[in-house]
Amino acid sequence: MNRLLAYTLCVIALHGCGVTNNIGLSNSARQSTQATAMQSEPPATPYTPPTPPPAPKPRPKPQQPTKSEEELYAEKCHITVSSPALYDSMLVAWYESNVLRSHDEFFKQFIEIEDDATLVGDVPDSVYQARMRRLVSPINLSYNDIVKNYIISWTTRNKGTVGHILGLSQIYFPMIEEELARQGLPLELRMLPVIESALNPTAVSRAGATGLWQFMLATGRSYGLEVTSMVDDRRDPVMATRAAVTHLKDLYKMYDDWTLAIAAYNCGAGNVNKAIARAGDNATTFWDVYPYLPRETRGYLPSFVAVNYAYAYHKQHGIEMIEPPLPICTDTVTISKLTHFEQISSTLEIPVDALRALNPQYKEDVIPAVERTYALRLPQPDITRYLEREEEIHAKDSIYLAKYLAQPQALAEAISTPSSKSYTVKKGDVLGTIARRNGVTVSQLVKWNNLRNANAIIRPGQRLTIYK
Repeated sequence: MNRLLAYTLCVIALHGCGVTNNIGLSNSARQSTQATAMQSEPPATPYTPPTPPPAPKPRPKPQQPTKSEEELYAEKCHITVSSPALYDSMLVAWYESNVLRSHDEFFKQFIEIEDDATLVGDVPDSVYQARMRRLVSPINLSYNDIVKNYIISWTTRNKGTVGHILGLSQIYFPMIEEELARQGLPLELRMLPVIESALNPTAVSRAGATGLWQFMLATGRSYGLEVTSMVDDRRDPVMATRAAVTHLKDLYKMYDDWTLAIAAYNCGAGNVNKAIARAGDNATTFWDVYPYLPRETRGYLPSFVAVNYAYAYHKQHGIEMIEPPLPICTDTVTISKLTHFEQISSTLEIPVDALRALNPQYKEDVIPAVERTYALRLPQPDITRYLEREEEIHAKDSIYLAKYLAQPQALAEAISTPSSKSYTVKKGDVLGTIARRNGVTVSQLVKWNNLRNANAIIRPGQRLTIYK
């Protein structure tokens, strides 16, 4: 056993020194060589294996380049690099980034000035006054006790509303501001649809005023808005904004004062003129005629001033923006054929509710492009997809438009005929008050209801037809 161990150690030692030739010798020669070596060499020392060379370091894996937001978006939407839709996705990312950045920069540069106090409890008048002085505008945004009450309301009880408005402002304000700037009007007027509708394009008042800017039917039509059974441009944010800005410009030309023009937008020029007449010749501003205005209008300008304050100083009051429910980046395509929302939804897999939210002017989910073209608003990434599959979309008309295609005359009448509502006469009503409440004229009421003349007697319980 000892000899076998010594032999093994010897072979290992010789092998470690590179002496390995005798391994191939015959047994007798190998034994002779081993015996000679054992007699001539001192006893073997315990063998220490040589230190193995260090293992080669693994090659570092090449770093994957960081993907841009556009590439991540394209992956999420299964958009290939060569697809034109990639450019749409890049446009979305660019537009959203710029809108959000400009929104933040506005507050950093013009509003978030190191001022005064962190608001805890009541705010001193001196703080309100100092902040209002920073809101320099062609519109007289004066501060007083009445305005203060509205500021407190907007920044306390209505915090949630302001949060929603901050989110919706990212969708609607760029478009509104562009139109105001194009016509040379103060940008602070963007707050009027906040007072009118809380930026809800489908809002309808008890009197029938409709849309972001709450146009009555007659006023909307006088500024070129289409209102039929199928389409109501008062609910189209773009069309209604153009009409509203032109209307405001006309009112300013009339009064040469923005506070009176804003009051007239709410209650009509006739009521403002009566208030001026009652206040006397020296009345030139809203506050001069304040006691003589309708009750609702007396709160209109103070609320307008207060919401400008709340928008500008929302962070100082701990108001957080609520994310908008609609995509910020959208675009339009021109529709030249009768089209139902379901045709688009079933082909592009866009929810019908989303199409309604982006196109609230189409009352029956139908784009009545028979005698003229109409615009369809879509999220920017879906524009290219629509154009690529337009023929497939239109091929579904027999499925979703059967009743309109079967009765073309009925469709033509629906497109051209305004929708109507029924009004029940109440005690004390006269044609003039009914017409004023519903934004129509007395002569229209007479014509629509086959009355003898403008002085015709109407009785409580009588039903009148009023076209919207």
